[in-house]
Amino acid sequence: MSLNPKRGALPRRIGRTKGGLNSKLHAVCDDLGRPLVLLLSEGQMSDYKGAALMIDALPRATHLIGDRGYDADWFRRALAERGTAACIPSKRNRKVPIPHDARLYRQRHKVEIMFGRLKDWRRIHTRYDRCAHTFMSAICIAATLIFWLPQ
Repeated sequence: MSLNPKRGALPRRIGRTKGGLNSKLHAVCDDLGRPLVLLLSEGQMSDYKGAALMIDALPRATHLIGDRGYDADWFRRALAERGTAACIPSKRNRKVPIPHDARLYRQRHKVEIMFGRLKDWRRIHTRYDRCAHTFMSAICIAATLIFWLPQ
């Protein structure tokens, strides 16, 4: 929590990157592409640091499919301890690549579709909210309306 009176008491979860100020949304989805766990972080935060914050909230699963940003030895070990097999391609700079199931990895498109459907909402695509809790509330409302309520 920030104690600087100019910044306010609540964190904004906006970070500076090459593209300017932005936020990053980390998500864990079920096999149908519905979001189960959502985490909002600063834009410059790496994916595996976001995974460290979400590891305790991960649901029990046989497999976890993630992109290259989640390739870390500690994350793979933590998943193995939970009985979850990691389907994560190795980073390009890894000295000894770790094989992954390419057929299973093709299911990751469901997560990308979920992000695309959330960003159809203009309020989420273009972040107008200064406060992180307000922005995250809009994301949760959109996710509930899109994915969890009967059509």
